[in-house]
Amino acid sequence: MQLILILIVIAGGMGLSVEAGLLGPLGREVGDLWATFSVFGVGAALTFLLMLFFSPRNSPSFFAQPSWQLLGGVLGPIYVTILTVATPAIGIAMTMIGILAGQVFKSLIIDHFGLLGTTHRKIDSKRVIALIFITAALVMVAQG
Repeated sequence: MQLILILIVIAGGMGLSVEAGLLGPLGREVGDLWATFSVFGVGAALTFLLMLFFSPRNSPSFFAQPSWQLLGGVLGPIYVTILTVATPAIGIAMTMIGILAGQVFKSLIIDHFGLLGTTHRKIDSKRVIALIFITAALVMVAQG
């Protein structure tokens, strides 16, 4: 099961690269914020349709959850706007490696301290080495 989830996550990462490639030209044509809005508008409509058919009807209220858990709604548009602005300037590969470096760095901190309700996973040498390799990839792509 873990292998299937890893493959799904890899496919999701590939989708983000495609999204970044689409957002750059769209942002040039309609403006960066309109491009960002389009991603969330289409995504919200699709998610609403999926909820109608697949979401359990007796799930807890969205509004009963702690407000800090809704920060993803603030971070999402910031992330997509960064993709829209950065991709045409530095390319998809550089953008995605930079995003990945930031994600891994912050993820290690979140896991290490068990922040945001996650399971505590200590930073070990393998995780640090992985971050070093990602940073090296960022430097090599930037120089190439």
